[in-house]
Amino acid sequence: QVQPVESGGGSVQAGESLRLTCDASTYSTTFNSMAWFRQAPGKEREGIAAMVTVNGEDLTYYAGSVSGRVTISKGNAKNTVYLQMNNLEPADTATYYCAARSRGGIWNTPQIWAYWGQGTQVTVSS
Repeated sequence: QVQPVESGGGSVQAGESLRLTCDASTYSTTFNSMAWFRQAPGKEREGIAAMVTVNGEDLTYYAGSVSGRVTISKGNAKNTVYLQMNNLEPADTATYYCAARSRGGIWNTPQIWAYWGQGTQVTVSS
């Protein structure tokens, strides 16, 4: 089964940065919407950032909990997005998932996304 592939996770100290990559280039369709979610143990999956292309314009959305510290951007390859995370905090520790192809609706609702990767772990220690 084809699915997006996340990479770039790891263990870092508080205040450091990471850049996550989502590669969904194996899909024949070019997605006009991709997003990043995260899920910590015992918590619900949380939308972090999304990029939606509308009429050729890339619109970005961010969760308030990470606003100002993360940036979602598009790669040169088809269906590739990055998540740059700066000034990481222990509360950012979670498994980070890439989602692709929104069916429409509020961007941070997991159920609207059609394709999911298996996740990459981010651990931030104090």
